[in-house]
Amino acid sequence: MNPTINKKMTAAALLLVSLMSGTAFAKVSEQDAAKLGDSLTPLGAVKAGNADGSIPAWTGGLISGAEVAKNSSDPGRPVDPFAGDKPLFEITNANLDQYKDKLSPGQIAMFKKYPEYRMPVYQTRRSAAYPESLYDVVKKNALNAELVSGGNGVTNFDTVIPFPMPQSALEVVWNHITRYRGGSAIRNTTAIPVQADGSFVPVKFTDQLVWPEFLDGGRDAQGDDNVLFYYLQQITAPARLTGTALLVHETVDQVKEARRAWVYNAGQRRVRRAPNVAYDGPAEGTDGLRTADNLDMYNGAPDKYEWKLIGKRELYIPYNDYKLLDTSLKYDDIVQAGHLNPEYLRYELHRVWEVEATLKDGERHIYAKRTMFLDEDTWGVSVVDHYDGRGNLWRLGEGHNVMFYDVGTPWMSAEVFHDLDSGRYLVTGLANEEPKFMEWGSKVNRRDFSSAALRRIGR
Repeated sequence: MNPTINKKMTAAALLLVSLMSGTAFAKVSEQDAAKLGDSLTPLGAVKAGNADGSIPAWTGGLISGAEVAKNSSDPGRPVDPFAGDKPLFEITNANLDQYKDKLSPGQIAMFKKYPEYRMPVYQTRRSAAYPESLYDVVKKNALNAELVSGGNGVTNFDTVIPFPMPQSALEVVWNHITRYRGGSAIRNTTAIPVQADGSFVPVKFTDQLVWPEFLDGGRDAQGDDNVLFYYLQQITAPARLTGTALLVHETVDQVKEARRAWVYNAGQRRVRRAPNVAYDGPAEGTDGLRTADNLDMYNGAPDKYEWKLIGKRELYIPYNDYKLLDTSLKYDDIVQAGHLNPEYLRYELHRVWEVEATLKDGERHIYAKRTMFLDEDTWGVSVVDHYDGRGNLWRLGEGHNVMFYDVGTPWMSAEVFHDLDSGRYLVTGLANEEPKFMEWGSKVNRRDFSSAALRRIGR
């Protein structure tokens, strides 16, 4: 796998939109960009620790070649490099007031909803890292990248992280959307909608994510100029859903060109366009507990919301959750009524960017407001509080981060969405009972991501 990808979003159409709209955000100066890799990490986080040392300095992260045991039976599943760590303490209802200032409203609501709920807090380990070859690319982006079309697209953007020194909420969100995820990956995972009594029926998925550079022939200047990545998802169990498949060509500017999506319905045996695979459209196999734009914590066009950058703060977020990849555990061990078993969770104190999205007048979405908390080291959304149309806190989303150190990719071992009203929740991404979890760096054919290929898969 070659991580030195060259993805330049400089298409004439995007530039024209930028000029017509007059919406372009300021680039940083050479002097400011020089801070990347110096006082800031190469991705723009504060390199130093915090005042009391509870957040340490970043010293390079956990990189490929580190002295960590390798998983010979399933190379795509990392071994826990911090297996010997013990919790520093646990947050419970008894001591909640002591830690409220470092929890989101949604996290606090979990303690109120479930009296027995606890949050094990571990030593903070800033494990995040990218391939070295991408760090110069990110610095170049700081000097060149700009938002266009009212913030719905990016121009002069190469590969990943267009705004390592963001000056607006939308720049922060675009860093999440464009963060590095290995270039090409195949995953075998399970989604589990959990009822209030703890009962569940697993839904198994195989999905494939690939950036145009990893397709045969690389990026096509004509066909890929507004494409961020290609995504293919197949349901393999239970029987009633087996054969259902989804294909997405994820466009960069989804207002200029809507996300291209098709579904194959196993019952109807036909491929059809799927414009509802966006915004608050329902997600297959999730029992209504996740919207289309909840996948990967947040995805898609940001045009329905007004975005506000609140700033930075310290928060206890899921981090280095390697226990959720442990094949010695069964789903019954991890999944329980109300929430995941805290025995297998890990929270750490990290600095996060806080961003608030409020639904614009005249727009419709089941979430009237979202407050997102993004890890400064990875740019991944780690916690999201979702509010309904009456302004009430409705759902809590948490992304359980891990570092795939063999491929220089921070990603997630699970995503969880809690319905604070009904007591149901959804966990996706688990693979404890899957014999093979991840396959990285595979070259794939462009024709595998066509609607014709979707039809062949269904058959």
